[in-house]
Amino acid sequence: MTIVVTGVAGFIGMHVAEALLARGQPVIGIDSVNDYYSVALKEARLARLADKPGFRLVRADIADRDAIQAQAPAMADATGMVHLAAQAGVRYSLENPYAYIDANVMGHTVMLEAARRMPKLEHVVYASSSSVYGGNKTLPFSVADRVDRPVSLYAATKKAGELIAHCYSHLYGLPATGLRFFTVYGPWGRPDMAAYLFADAIMAGRPIRVFNQGQMQRDFTYIDDIVGGVLGTLDNPAPPDADGVRHRVFNLGNHRSESLMDFIGVLEQALGRKAQMVLEPMQPGDVAATFADIEATRAAIGFTPRTPIADGLPRFVQWYKSYHGIAG
Repeated sequence: MTIVVTGVAGFIGMHVAEALLARGQPVIGIDSVNDYYSVALKEARLARLADKPGFRLVRADIADRDAIQAQAPAMADATGMVHLAAQAGVRYSLENPYAYIDANVMGHTVMLEAARRMPKLEHVVYASSSSVYGGNKTLPFSVADRVDRPVSLYAATKKAGELIAHCYSHLYGLPATGLRFFTVYGPWGRPDMAAYLFADAIMAGRPIRVFNQGQMQRDFTYIDDIVGGVLGTLDNPAPPDADGVRHRVFNLGNHRSESLMDFIGVLEQALGRKAQMVLEPMQPGDVAATFADIEATRAAIGFTPRTPIADGLPRFVQWYKSYHGIAG
């Protein structure tokens, strides 16, 4: 019943670990707690998990082969792995490309090597990204679409991760499912994502940068819906495909493509303040719109997202104010 969760100090990782522990499954959490964004926020997430029965934290870099290999005895009884650790962020990949190769290619391979040697393992669920769709102009994005034209190194490493996982499934019979996450937000969210970035600026009276002159759409997906999708996937190991390979890819999105300006409007209302906006051109590596086709995910695991931004953003704001000690 033990589940290995990498990236456990991360936004999605913490929530997934909490959900697993709540249903009585022990969790071995792995995280390097790096400083890509606030270490204090990551430590606060870990503090929520620290005293829960069944939780064990391993502070290690997934790209460190020796460190992960040293955990082999502890992971021997694990029946599942939720591999979420990665170097995130499209724009940062322009500044530090090596971090993406280290975490998203080497680290991904190290964890798959560990997984194939875990005798009781039934399923690996790993994080991919909607970024793999690149400049795809056909909406909604379907898992059947071509994804061989990435527009950022981040996207290229995520697609590489899917190919590597497919190879491990083919060679070693490893059941694996990749999840293409679509713009996840909610309580304990990442400070480099839109909801947190905008809330910080609005509350401080700073202008927010709105790219592509505001002509952006995103399939904003609330964290509780994402966690339901992750656990539903974990509980349903990938069956063999037509070639006998136990690998597949799902979209996890809200199946709603929201205008960025509408998103800002809902956030303003929840915060009780107006945003000062600076309209800027499209940024390198970015795309104008994302929209998830989730029919395959719904058919396979019953995935049904239920949270529109009108409900999700006020919940995020409530957490944001509490975390930062803001009254009201």
